[in-house]
Amino acid sequence: MYKFILRRLAMLIPVLLGVSFLVFTIMNLTPGDPVEMYLGDNYTAEAHAAMTHELGLDKPFFIRYLNYIGHAVQGDFGISYTTHQPVLDEILARFPSTLILAISALIFAIVVGVVLGTISAAKQYSAFDSASTFSALIGVSMPNFWLGLMLIIIFAAGLGWFPSSEFSGIKSLILPAIALGTNSLAIITRMTRSSLLETIRQDYVRTARAKGVKEYKVIIKHALRNAMIPIITISGLQFGFLISGAVVVETVFSWPGIGRLLVETIKLKDIPVVLALVLMKAVMFTVINLTTDILYAFFDPRIRAQYKARKV
Repeated sequence: MYKFILRRLAMLIPVLLGVSFLVFTIMNLTPGDPVEMYLGDNYTAEAHAAMTHELGLDKPFFIRYLNYIGHAVQGDFGISYTTHQPVLDEILARFPSTLILAISALIFAIVVGVVLGTISAAKQYSAFDSASTFSALIGVSMPNFWLGLMLIIIFAAGLGWFPSSEFSGIKSLILPAIALGTNSLAIITRMTRSSLLETIRQDYVRTARAKGVKEYKVIIKHALRNAMIPIITISGLQFGFLISGAVVVETVFSWPGIGRLLVETIKLKDIPVVLALVLMKAVMFTVINLTTDILYAFFDPRIRAQYKARKV
């Protein structure tokens, strides 16, 4: 297990180098002068030249990239061109808001999705199953920015039940969490249904029923736990997508997270902030996938047995 974790962490290095180089190249090819963003409207030619030299923008492309990587591995992601604050401080100030939103959306998606998928599998081909499958199809196809706008129009502007923007408590979290988590909810519902349908046809489930175990105990205690592996897989992947997909939802709801910060800094061509945000998302995605793989062993004893066999 330790060797597996170390191998996966080692794979993170080329991924981060590739992502950083790609984003660094794209940001340097986009139009706009970062020095103008840094200095503001009023500056002299001498000030522009001095700031260009100070920021290292007068050096060749590859030298600038290597200098950035060298500082980044030491935890120094530079200074924001627009706010003149350390990039890491800017991100850390916004990150908790995004994390709260992503976790809330994931909890909403898992709880509702597993419940709907379990009931659909237990009542296969029923009216509830058909309605749940149809709703899941709509949820997968629905853009979260459109859903967010509809939620604002109906429940914020129309009924006035929830605030439409900014973070001001639990009520302000409900609409963006629903908008962000609906797509994941639909995917988890379908995955739970298909996985559970496969599991309830196994011999040990039929044996439990033959012993007279109540149906709800057969489904929850015996079938659902053994059907959790693909559900854990898709939930872990969805958490990574939720953090990345929060860009659009945070913009729609004016949520003060790193997604909204990414949109703002791309418009301003704030290269240090954009690079740091993309690298952070890549790291989080990899760590989430690694955590998902480790959770396999917790829920499936067969995987633990395989690790023990390899160790022997």
